[in-house]
Amino acid sequence: MTERDKSTVLLEHYLKKLKLPTMLREYAAVTTVCQKDRSDFPIYLLRLAERELLDREKRAAERRIKDANFPVIKTIDTYDFSAQSSINEALIRELLRGEYLDKRENVLLIGNPGTGKTHLVCALAFSACAQGRNVRFYTATDLVTQLRGVSRGKKASATAQTTPEAPSACHR
Repeated sequence: MTERDKSTVLLEHYLKKLKLPTMLREYAAVTTVCQKDRSDFPIYLLRLAERELLDREKRAAERRIKDANFPVIKTIDTYDFSAQSSINEALIRELLRGEYLDKRENVLLIGNPGTGKTHLVCALAFSACAQGRNVRFYTATDLVTQLRGVSRGKKASATAQTTPEAPSACHR
């Protein structure tokens, strides 16, 4: 085994141990690009670190969305405000910024079936996920069932326990 082969094996081992999967997968390709560009070593490291960070952020966002337990993935882009004139579009767009979460305020959507409550709740929660927040979607029935179980002395499930960092999106 040549010195270069040993270095490659050790590098790949260290990247695995350090849990840097994107760097492990991309270092050879980035090496080739940097050699062609005649980039110096700090630029090489910068490009690798950028790829690792972007990949981690993407995976974290995907994990937050999966853990949110949305019944459907809905964003504000697909909501038709013209179909429901009683919805205050400016207020919804303000809520999308998530400032109410920082202030620990609640948002309650009440209305008849078919008015877009689930869509709006999912869009608000999806926006919170995109901002790096953990959320959890519950139907009102599921939430009441879990709270009743807790009040009767049953052990609360991990998903029933919410923290300020993990607000619930509740829908009836």
